[in-house]
Amino acid sequence: MAGDDDSYVYDEATGEWLPPGEAAATAPGRAAVRDASGNVLADGDSVTLIKDLKVKGAGQTLKQGTVIRSIRLTDDPEEIDCRHETIKGLVLRTEFVRKR
Repeated sequence: MAGDDDSYVYDEATGEWLPPGEAAATAPGRAAVRDASGNVLADGDSVTLIKDLKVKGAGQTLKQGTVIRSIRLTDDPEEIDCRHETIKGLVLRTEFVRKR
C-alpha cells in the first residue's frame, strides 16, 4: 500500500479515509454535499435524476434517468448548479439526484 498513500486523504472531522475528490468537497468551511443516496458530490461529477422534475420557467420536464454532466457545487449544500443542453442556468436540489 506504499504507492496508494496519495490516493486517499484522512478527514479528521468524520474519521474516514476519502478519495481526493471527496476530500476537496468536505474542505473546512464547506459542508459536504451529498446526493439522495448519501454519496459525496464534487465539482465535475455526473449525476442522474431519480424522478421526473418540472422545470419552472422552461415549460419542460426532465425525465427520471436523465444524466447531468459536470455539476458545480454552490454555497448551499442542498443545491447544485448544472448544465443541460436545453436549459441554461439549471439549479437542482441534491435530494433528486444520484451520483453516477
